[in-house]
Amino acid sequence: MADIMKLLDVYRIYRMGHEKIAAVDGISLNIRENEILCLQGPSGSGKSTLLHLMAGIDRPTSGEVVFGKTDITGLSENHLSYFRRKYIGFIFQSYYLIPTLTALENVMLPLMFKGISRKKCASRAVELLDSVGLKDRMKHKPSQMSGGQQQRVSIARAFINDPKVVFADEPTGNLDTNTSYEMMELMMKLARERKHTLVIVTHDEEISSYATRLVKIRDGKILSIDSFDENSVEQDIH
Repeated sequence: MADIMKLLDVYRIYRMGHEKIAAVDGISLNIRENEILCLQGPSGSGKSTLLHLMAGIDRPTSGEVVFGKTDITGLSENHLSYFRRKYIGFIFQSYYLIPTLTALENVMLPLMFKGISRKKCASRAVELLDSVGLKDRMKHKPSQMSGGQQQRVSIARAFINDPKVVFADEPTGNLDTNTSYEMMELMMKLARERKHTLVIVTHDEEISSYATRLVKIRDGKILSIDSFDENSVEQDIH
């Protein structure tokens, strides 16, 4: 598989008084087209910071994040915003649905920000809500839905732009075990059907088992990369 994104010697350093903390400490990593990549590590390992750097939410202190042929670290805020709208989808632990909007309206939002007509937005949103099993909940607001249903809305919203990469940050952290597995199966199904790359951050080893590649992170560094597809080779990083 071809690479869709590369990280080259990336650092993210924070200052706490006179002390410097390396949340991401010199990571180099490639992300492949159509793969399911899991970043796994304990709380505070730097995995969510790394995801934010990949997605253009945060900027590295040094190093390069290259999407296709473009180093996104050099983009202006306006160009970064355009990059995220065009190429990236997000799924978060806390859903981040707008409480005053229905499920349908929440899913429509990313397309409406792109200036697409309301009719086309609604048609696409209905299709995706149907695909995540919420055809009968489209007019419900978040407060009228369970946690699992709200995450299904969040998943549909992440895929509506037909993004190149969907980033999921602890997407099952607020869900019970059975619902967590349902959400993972749903995300993988949509990613595979639509040929999107899926990057998942988790501390849960069972969730990690869904990945085609597992990147273990501790103290801002990569410990190991395990590949589970038939053409892969396990790597150890020291």
